[in-house]
Amino acid sequence: MQPEQATASCTSGPEKGPLAQIAEINANMKVGLTEAAARHITRYLTRRGKGVGVRLGVKTTGCSGLAYKIEFADEIAPEDIVFEDLGVKILVDPKSLPYIDGTELDFVREGLNEGFKFNNPNERDRCGCGESFRI
Repeated sequence: MQPEQATASCTSGPEKGPLAQIAEINANMKVGLTEAAARHITRYLTRRGKGVGVRLGVKTTGCSGLAYKIEFADEIAPEDIVFEDLGVKILVDPKSLPYIDGTELDFVREGLNEGFKFNNPNERDRCGCGESFRI
């Protein structure tokens, strides 16, 4: 993400929700998108006819301990921390944010495969199968 494109902002869920303090504490944290990811998400949500954005998180699993989660979100939960980048809302639960702070979500095509790629500066190691990572 180039500086002139860095338009991400952070808030907590609806009406600043019950976790407004977390948003303030995490004001320096950010999660962003590449233009390719923003285009893909916007196109998908438009075709789908509903949705407010994409929800990112981590779960405990795999050889290295953590795996990324991604899903399209139809509503903002009160506990969600909301980032907005390139016109797309990125929802993150407070427990996942420390693991994905600084992450840029990309959408890549490699040969016949396409999908989201997490560019996470906090990653220290990734398992051989590519399904999990370690901080």
